[in-house]
Amino acid sequence: MAAAAAATADASPKRVVALDFDGVTCDSVGESSLSAFKAAAKLWPEVFATPKAEACKDELVEKMRVVRPVVETGYENLVQIRCLLEGVDPQDMLLHWHDMLPEYMQRWQLDRLQLVDLFGSTRDEWMASDMQGWLAPNRIYPGVADAVREFMQHDECYIVTTKQARFTEAIMKQMAGIAFPSDRIFSQTVSGQPKSEVLEMLAARHPQAAGYLFVEDKMSTLEKVAKMSSLEQYQLFLVDWGYNTEPERQRAQACDRIQVVDIEQFSQLARGKAAVAATS
Repeated sequence: MAAAAAATADASPKRVVALDFDGVTCDSVGESSLSAFKAAAKLWPEVFATPKAEACKDELVEKMRVVRPVVETGYENLVQIRCLLEGVDPQDMLLHWHDMLPEYMQRWQLDRLQLVDLFGSTRDEWMASDMQGWLAPNRIYPGVADAVREFMQHDECYIVTTKQARFTEAIMKQMAGIAFPSDRIFSQTVSGQPKSEVLEMLAARHPQAAGYLFVEDKMSTLEKVAKMSSLEQYQLFLVDWGYNTEPERQRAQACDRIQVVDIEQFSQLARGKAAVAATS
């Protein structure tokens, strides 16, 4: 009887859970900023491979933390760090980055795919020569690893991220102690495929799921998803510990499609709670 009950439980529909990585699971600002500095020194040695730039490195990393909420994809870090070195105000960048990015890409004659390759290869070289040094600036948010394990045990759990998959997998294994399946990590860095398309694909893959959850730290991404009728089955959650601002969290609280959650509420969600009260 017990075995039959267990088999029935295993056969019951599971939820589909799609988790963002940077800003939900991992605080990667330190590593991404230092990788951007290393890559920028290759791209613009006359600007970054100098004693003056080296002396500004710590200050630049702190400014990169301020502007992190507007980054969509990792390669943008290279453009941001040069803008900051040349004196662009971080608050202006927070307000106008999506207009600034194409302007500076054109001004400096930059190619998106070349920047993606440079950023990725710089990280690869750093990992190969000093894995612990590369890992050290990253950190897993407190309590998140346990929640991810719960999701993996009970749900169809995926990571949907702008980070290149091999870096996501390495951090999960080395820092969270989780061997997250590589075929469940969807990276849009090279493909440019919107997260919304990945969510549609996951819903089609699991048409009889018990529920669909998407957990993000980026309000603009959640707002796009909230407007799509093809994704109305998803419950949308904005974490309050990631790369977002207080005005964005207030905007989320005013949206009936998005719930703001703290780490305890996120952990409750992982344990199978059907609903989570929005944070006040």
